[in-house]
Amino acid sequence: MGEGNLLIDALALCREGKWDDAHKIVQQDNSQLSAWLHGVIHQEEGDLSNARYWFNRAGRREPNPTTADELNHFEHELIGSNVDKL
Repeated sequence: MGEGNLLIDALALCREGKWDDAHKIVQQDNSQLSAWLHGVIHQEEGDLSNARYWFNRAGRREPNPTTADELNHFEHELIGSNVDKL
């Protein structure tokens, strides 16, 4: 399964509130998109210093202040980059 599919799976798990399961997926990937979602997961946990680390690795210098908004932005970018793979 490709990177995009794994991240789509991880995104779906986040939407279901299964943050730990999503975390296990993003830990397997070294892409910028994975780092971004990794940051969102730590943002949701309230671990903001760790979230900032992952956002920085993803090139997200100013993430959205709420997890929901950041997750929506991530989804837009992920789906936009994988439309032809769906």
